[in-house]
Amino acid sequence: MRFPPSATASLLLSLLSPSAAFSSTRRSLALARHATFRHQFAPSSVCASQSSIAFSNQCTKRELLALPLSLRGGTSSSSALMSTATTEEAMVAPREIFRKDYKPLPYKVSNVELSFDIRDGKTVVESLLTVVPGEGDGGKFLCQLFFTAYMSNVHSLVKSDLILDGEAAALNLLSIQLNGKDFTDYKIAGDELVIPASALGDGISKITTKVEIEPEKNTQLSGLYKSGATYCTQCEAMGFRRITFYPDRPDNMAVFDRVRIEADKASCPVLLGNGNKIEEGETEDGRHYAVWQDPFPKPSYLFCTVAGNLESISSSYTTRPSGRKVHLELFSERENISKLGHAMEALKKSMKWDEDEFGLEYDLDIYNIVAANDVNMAAMENKGLNLFNSAWILADPKISNDADYEQVSELLYAIRNVKDEISHSWLIQIESVIGHEYFHNWTGNRVTCRDWFQVCLTLKEGLTVYRDQEFSGDMMNSHAVKRIEDVKSLRGPQFAEDSGPLSHPIRPESYISMDNFYTSTVYSKGAEVIRMYRTILGKEGFRKGMDLYFERHDGSAVTCDDFLSAMADANKVDLTQFARWYSTNGTPTVTVDESRYDADTKTFYLTLSQKSNSDEPLHIPIAVGLLDRNSGKEVLPTTVLDLKEMRQTFEFSEIDGDVLPSILRGFSAPVKLVGSSEDEEQDLAFLASHDTDDFNRWEAVQKLYTNAIFQSLRGEDTSRTMNYIYEAFERSLKLDTDDFSIQAYAMTLPTRSTLEGQMDVADPVGLRHAGKEVMMSIARRFNDQIRDKYTQLTSDMEGKDFAVDAQSIGQRRLRNLMLNYLCCVDETEEEREIASKLAYDQFEASYGMNDKQNALLNLIMMTGEEEKVISRRESAIQIFYDDAKGDQLVINKWFQLQAQEVTLDRVKALSEHEDFSLENPNRCRSLIGAFSANNIHYHAEDGSGYQFLGEMVAKVDKLNPQLSSRLAGGLIKKWSRFPEKQGSLMKAELEKLARIDPISPDLFETVSRGLK
Repeated sequence: MRFPPSATASLLLSLLSPSAAFSSTRRSLALARHATFRHQFAPSSVCASQSSIAFSNQCTKRELLALPLSLRGGTSSSSALMSTATTEEAMVAPREIFRKDYKPLPYKVSNVELSFDIRDGKTVVESLLTVVPGEGDGGKFLCQLFFTAYMSNVHSLVKSDLILDGEAAALNLLSIQLNGKDFTDYKIAGDELVIPASALGDGISKITTKVEIEPEKNTQLSGLYKSGATYCTQCEAMGFRRITFYPDRPDNMAVFDRVRIEADKASCPVLLGNGNKIEEGETEDGRHYAVWQDPFPKPSYLFCTVAGNLESISSSYTTRPSGRKVHLELFSERENISKLGHAMEALKKSMKWDEDEFGLEYDLDIYNIVAANDVNMAAMENKGLNLFNSAWILADPKISNDADYEQVSELLYAIRNVKDEISHSWLIQIESVIGHEYFHNWTGNRVTCRDWFQVCLTLKEGLTVYRDQEFSGDMMNSHAVKRIEDVKSLRGPQFAEDSGPLSHPIRPESYISMDNFYTSTVYSKGAEVIRMYRTILGKEGFRKGMDLYFERHDGSAVTCDDFLSAMADANKVDLTQFARWYSTNGTPTVTVDESRYDADTKTFYLTLSQKSNSDEPLHIPIAVGLLDRNSGKEVLPTTVLDLKEMRQTFEFSEIDGDVLPSILRGFSAPVKLVGSSEDEEQDLAFLASHDTDDFNRWEAVQKLYTNAIFQSLRGEDTSRTMNYIYEAFERSLKLDTDDFSIQAYAMTLPTRSTLEGQMDVADPVGLRHAGKEVMMSIARRFNDQIRDKYTQLTSDMEGKDFAVDAQSIGQRRLRNLMLNYLCCVDETEEEREIASKLAYDQFEASYGMNDKQNALLNLIMMTGEEEKVISRRESAIQIFYDDAKGDQLVINKWFQLQAQEVTLDRVKALSEHEDFSLENPNRCRSLIGAFSANNIHYHAEDGSGYQFLGEMVAKVDKLNPQLSSRLAGGLIKKWSRFPEKQGSLMKAELEKLARIDPISPDLFETVSRGLK
């Protein structure tokens, strides 16, 4: 907390003149209250120490609660943390943390020994911490130090106390020892355990704490909790403090020398930890233990332990060039063992790819992965022991669609937004997510972030997402398809986030709850910034920068600036201007101001300008190619232009004849490109036909689709645009290629979220109708050809084994797209009869989940109330549920498919279904989150859809704050961009949430920012 100058001066005066102490200090503290605190009243018993009690007699409780927890006192004479004083302090609302206030730790933990005694109803955790002097003063401000000195009768201004993070609601402190002796001279200050500097001295200290926790009651799924019959941990971002007291921040990297896990052998036969297992055995009363050791220093957020009744599959991998033989083992419940095979192969591919592309080998003897049903995130890269949400690792053709195998979802990026295509929602490419978590071993684990503000770009998620994108492109043998998928994901949720109240730079400047910054901006845009390094420096230059980065920082906690310096130094280039991407929020716009050809000088001129939230120009790499306007041939291959000025003209000499530029090839920068052309649609049609860049050819058709949809929405004539679309569609439909995914994407309309991002005022209902009108127009014109293509693909696939290679996935994608076109024609009773029969026939004949799920979605979306249509729809819904036979992943799909289309009353009925639970994140997202993507019923004019979401968010907040904060995005990201009536109804629900008492830090921060 930073005090204003006037407050600082008064505090200093009060220290110099004790007789005037509290009258002056009280006024000073009132000035010092931070604007971002949400103060709550608490009884005066919050002040447990003499000094704090004296202080509370002179200032209001609100002023007292404005102080940092460590300044409120609270010496504990009891061995139990859950005292009245501590419980009251835990009610204080969260504090905003600023990047500029970072200070190194005054003490660091260098080595750790932990012991877990797991028993039904309680677990005792004993920790032995080796504490050594650190580099800094613990982040205390000068005025805070002076105030601390006054409160403790001028007790040591030279050294800061050791502060160990905890969480009052989760930990029951049983005992503390310092250097082997019982220790009582500590303080419990809110959630923090404070050890006086005077007790530590200047050398090495050993601190032993014993705490009791209740994982069975931990519905937050942070720290140690129980998922089904399995105990597991989630420590990122700040869950370790819910396990024991510790400096729970990334820059404290310690070696976990010994982690002993003991539990009942019958109920928990498997005991896992980070690193290598060095000991195991049995104890009395049917219990057993295992001891794990991780030789590499790591921050506490990478700690993991698992205990449960699990089975596994195993294999091995020999690293190159060292020849280390690594034991690979994947764990899950017994019924899911058969679904782990694809993940095992993906892991081996990931290990080989990282060796080939970056020269990075795995460094332990064991690599374990555990699948659990109750996980807030998609997966967690804990060193040597990854924890996966079961929805993102289990694969079987009968339960998994191609999106499960292949399509990256926003849920990986911990934001868990509902996407437009049902097959893409919440599901992740297994190869991609396995690769992502494995690649973290170097980009996130071996080199980690100094503080949570650095998580965004170079040190962790952004860099690792870029790496998994490149890996997936190689595995698919089609970087163009992967690029299209990644850009679709970026333009939907990320561009929307960048234009709304939750907009933030890829390196945020402040946070209240770090869990709220696992966003699309951090992951998707962060990866795009990394990709721009690669575009500017080239493949070889990027690799040189990566090598230097690891050479300099292996085993360290570093910053985004360290990554930029490595890239710049390795390539001897100045990247100072490029660094502005770190601090600039919002999506920049690049405008084509002029493009002209001078026949006399044979020179082509291209003038570009940029606009962003940065006061100074960004360094934007623009990949450009030139096509001859007459022949369509490429006369200049892809060239990267460095746009570094607000307005800049580029010259291309020795060009024989007029050309059309293909701009932003491969989407070389995360910007919005605004064209300037006398006949833009004619140029788009030319690019759609002739561009040699796969991405820009797809992009040209997407822009034509977009124009037609918006023309329809405005009630304008669409005929000219539709003629261009018909030409492009027919060309794509007739394309003779084995790359079925590219063919399918060329005929797929833009997603709703992408379209909404281009609207000043959102209109989801109107947008849906306009999109369907364009789609029906295409379907009616090419009905016979589409049906022929569908029949041909069906025939080609018959009798073949289910496969997940790129060609087979593309084939299924194209066939299902053809079904979507055929089923969208449903205006008459006859058309609905034909469409519903076609969809139901595919549903019945489907072997794989992809075809089955797509057929069911078409039945659910179909209009009309004819008996046969209703019968087929309800029959398919029931069969889908019955065929699941209790499989949790399939039941998630069952909830999700309905929630995105059915009425609110049906969604409410589903929320009472025996298989629904607010305590399971996957199930909750499948119904509540999916309903917020329901174009029609969520946006009901009376606001009932918004009210339902608000009520559910309030309920979830009492159980799982991370999840409630995510679900609230359905209100926050949209209300300010809706017509006044709908926007006010959404805002009213946000205001209700803001008045919840108590409210979690996660939801408080999200709602507060959303109301700005």
